Amino acid sequence: MTETEEFTLNVGPVHPSTHGVLRFVLRMDGETIKDTEMVLGQLHRGLEKIAESRSYLQFVPYTDRLDYISGMTNNYAYTKAVEDLAGITVPRRGEYLRVLVMELGRIVNHMLFTGTLFLDLAASTPIMYCFRDRHNILELFESLSGARITFNYIRPGGVRGDIPEGFIDKTRALLKELPSRIDEYAELLNDNEIIKMRLKGIGMLNPKDAINYGVTGPMLRGSGVSHDIRKDDPYSVYDELDFKVCTRSECDTYARYIIRMDEMRESLHIAEQALDAIERLQGPVSTSYFPRIFKPARGESYSRIEAPKGELGFYIVSDGSEHPYRVKIRSPSFCNLMALPQMVKGLKISDLVAVFGIVDICLGDVDR
Repeated sequence: MTETEEFTLNVGPVHPSTHGVLRFVLRMDGETIKDTEMVLGQLHRGLEKIAESRSYLQFVPYTDRLDYISGMTNNYAYTKAVEDLAGITVPRRGEYLRVLVMELGRIVNHMLFTGTLFLDLAASTPIMYCFRDRHNILELFESLSGARITFNYIRPGGVRGDIPEGFIDKTRALLKELPSRIDEYAELLNDNEIIKMRLKGIGMLNPKDAINYGVTGPMLRGSGVSHDIRKDDPYSVYDELDFKVCTRSECDTYARYIIRMDEMRESLHIAEQALDAIERLQGPVSTSYFPRIFKPARGESYSRIEAPKGELGFYIVSDGSEHPYRVKIRSPSFCNLMALPQMVKGLKISDLVAVFGIVDICLGDVDR
């Protein structure tokens, strides 16, 4: 038997498959990963301290930059904490509009996840398909907010503006088209033998360990834990909508990929219901109560939502002034990433790329 000597190998921080400035320090035995250390903080921007030096409304655009793939849900998570703190009620039409853009945003996130995951595994076609369809959703977001990535659309009291002329028809046409597009992804990828060899049976994370690491979102549901905040602790109007929680019990990387595919279909189902409600309901999309100089009473609030990557929470403490006394962000990317060293132990470097891709992080969300 050939004996090997352990050595240390750096992967990143400038590496295509790290999706940002993340560095892995790997302890290797030949080609086998014995241990993994993650070096974080190289993208640190101090968003929590920035929030404490801005007014409540001024911080909303910064939340777009927390996870710049999922700007709509970031807007909402912070906004909900502010509204809970001040006791603000949003008009129902505004809430349904929020749900519509958040679920379309979930699809955008999962499309980018799918494209980049398989690009990391040397398949270039999926990212072309996903960017083609993602573009169409971003066109709708641009018509609402004037932006394609950093929207600043959902804000305390409701949304920045009502829907433009023709928005309902364009959205209905897109919702009718997207199921066939997702079927196209599935036909291309799900039964591909190379993909199944790369993803099945690796990155194992059992339910107990997933819970202990604080893993949430598709990562947790891929370990067979049926936990979705939209169902378990409903917010907005999710308790009025029909949808199911997508779970898989295989606990591997392939299961977590399939869950994203299933969630895109469920998000389309939710978006159709929200669009019906928007068309049916009349009235404002924002409350008239949110002054430019906003000073909520002393107190604290914590809001959590089911963001595309997992549980996103904002904890805000008010001292009665124009800006928060303390803001703490519970980001899904950071918490999910903590389980990665266990998931890759005993695997090869090529497996590290696949398992890391399935975690679906955004470095802005990690190094907040």
